Amino acid sequence: MFSLSIILPAYNEEANVENAVSEVSTVARTLGLDHEIIVVNDGSKDRTGDLVRAMIERIPNLRLVEHYPNRGYGGALKAGFAAATKDLITFFPADKQFDFTEVGQMLERIKEADIVCGFRANRRDNAIRKLNAFGWKMVVRMLFGYLSRDIDCGFKLFRRRVLSQVNVVSNGAMIDTELLAGARARGMRIVEEPLTHLPRVAGEATGANLRVIAKAVRDLVQFRLWLSYEMRAQRQAEQEALPVQSLISR
Repeated sequence: MFSLSIILPAYNEEANVENAVSEVSTVARTLGLDHEIIVVNDGSKDRTGDLVRAMIERIPNLRLVEHYPNRGYGGALKAGFAAATKDLITFFPADKQFDFTEVGQMLERIKEADIVCGFRANRRDNAIRKLNAFGWKMVVRMLFGYLSRDIDCGFKLFRRRVLSQVNVVSNGAMIDTELLAGARARGMRIVEEPLTHLPRVAGEATGANLRVIAKAVRDLVQFRLWLSYEMRAQRQAEQEALPVQSLISR
C-alpha cells in the first residue's frame, strides 16, 4: 500500500486552487491511497489561503501551510517537504495544468526508482516560456550532464528518504535541478514518465520573468560549485575510512 504526501504549492491561485484540491482528493481516494494533501500558500495576495481553509472540514486529510512574504517556488516546496509525513512525496501545481489521475502511472514507476520525473509530452505553453525552458535545460545539461528531458516539470514523485541524502536549499526555480542533480550524484535512480500538459485557463504564471531567471542562473552556478566540493569531500572521507575497515575485517 502506498503512503503519499501530495504537495500543492500555490501563489495567487484563487481561480484554480479549489478545483485542484478537489481533483487531487478525489483521485487519491479513488486509488485507495493512504494520503495527505498539503497546500502551501506562498504569501498569496489574493484569497488562496482563505479558500483552502474553508475546504479543510470537507476534504479529508487536507492541511494548509502558509508563510509570508512570498518565498518563491523552491521555498514553497521546501515548506511542503518539511510538513510531509508519508513514505512517498509528490508535488503537483495548483494551476490545473496537469491531470492528477496520471499519478497512478507514476506510482507504478516508483517501484523501480527513487524519483519519477514527469515530462510534458506536448507542452502547452507560449513560445517565450518554451524558449526560456530550452535555454535553461541547455545550461543545466552543460553543467551537470543529462538529468531529464523536462527538468522543471512541476509534477514529480519521489521517496521521502531521498531528502535525507539530498539537501535542497534553493528558494527559487533551481530546486528541481538541486533535487535531480543531487540524487544523480549519489547514485539514485531517476526514471521519466510522459504526462499530459494542459493550457492554463485561469490565473497568471509567474516563473518566466527576467528577475526569476537571473536569480536561478546565479543559484545554478553556485550549486554546481558546491556539489563538486561536497562530492570530493565524500570521496575523500570514504577513502580515508578504507584502511580502518580493512583492519576491522582482519
